[in-house]
Amino acid sequence: MREQIITSLLDTDLYKFTMQQAMLHQYPNTDVVAKFKCRSSIDLTALLPELREQIEALAGLTFKQDEIRYLKQLPYLKPDFVDFLATFKLQAHYINVGIEDNQLAVTISGPWVQVTHFEIFLLAIISELYSRRYYSTVSIDEGRQRLYQKIKQIKQAQPDSGRLGFKLVDFGTRRRFSRNWHYEVVDVLKHELPDFFVGTSNVYLAREMDIAPIGTMAHEWIQAHQGLDVRLVDSQKAALEAWVKEYRGELGIALTDTISMQAFLRDFDRYLAKVFDGLRHDSGDPILWGEGALAHYKALDIDPKSKQLVFSDGLNITQALNIYQHFKGQTQTSFGVGTHLSHDLGVPAINMVLKLVECNGQPVAKLSDSPGKVMCHDETFVTYLKQVFAVAA
Repeated sequence: MREQIITSLLDTDLYKFTMQQAMLHQYPNTDVVAKFKCRSSIDLTALLPELREQIEALAGLTFKQDEIRYLKQLPYLKPDFVDFLATFKLQAHYINVGIEDNQLAVTISGPWVQVTHFEIFLLAIISELYSRRYYSTVSIDEGRQRLYQKIKQIKQAQPDSGRLGFKLVDFGTRRRFSRNWHYEVVDVLKHELPDFFVGTSNVYLAREMDIAPIGTMAHEWIQAHQGLDVRLVDSQKAALEAWVKEYRGELGIALTDTISMQAFLRDFDRYLAKVFDGLRHDSGDPILWGEGALAHYKALDIDPKSKQLVFSDGLNITQALNIYQHFKGQTQTSFGVGTHLSHDLGVPAINMVLKLVECNGQPVAKLSDSPGKVMCHDETFVTYLKQVFAVAA
């Protein structure tokens, strides 16, 4: 095996820890199934032998004592959960990797508290293995030129900073070109954009560079509740209320598009709208989404300036600045930019995901607000879910 790609269990997104804590406390005996899907028309099968080696190496990692001390400093992580992490190891036997229909196939089946942590690691591994195999001659200088052009673009736009100003967050772990390039990108952003760069989703980089780790929940948190012991029609609200129970007002950004923004807002009543600090956009037209969110807050007699809208759907810097200008002065905004920062070296990134498809033996689905993002292996359940939540076919 060439150089090990994941060398620390902190090298993942913060929301993996925040969700895992809630899983451990509220759903410790829940089993799930997650599947990999490559949306790009490329062949990943040649990566299989080294992918298996990287998974075995990943399973050999444990949290170091200094990493545990760092996690203990995060106020929303509870002592019993950090103690759990001190003895935590990923179990490779929960993963099945192979080839199906001439495509790379990855299925992870097992306890939710195990399965959740594989996602970001596996996607980052696959992305870097692909870069090593097919883009080994790519010039990092090309990436540096592109990065500094983006920094120049932000400086020339002269957006405001502070509470209602422009806030940029790195969301680039899962589709980064390489671990080393990701590190360099975040380091440059920290030093070149101190007024605008507010943190990273990557816990390892946050610790190394003394910046804020940022994140709350992913689609899997809301998806899993479709297979838990609640009525399907109540599953989305149950997921949000379980989050409030766990964090009591901290980590208060809710993800809106697991079923659809329209269905989400029907469940997002005045209580939840007041408890959560804001909302995250991850599919559909960002302007229409944001306008809908602001209208909802106003209808509930909540000042939109007291809330935050987080935009994170495949953004580039131009889009982020345009969205910021549109909502400037109306509400707080922040922009999670991923692939456009961590994989912009003049070669295409892989469009890939790893999503839940089952919880406790029941199908679960992500419907999204964008065509082509539906993820479920049971079309009958997708139809039923749309009917239950009155989502257009």
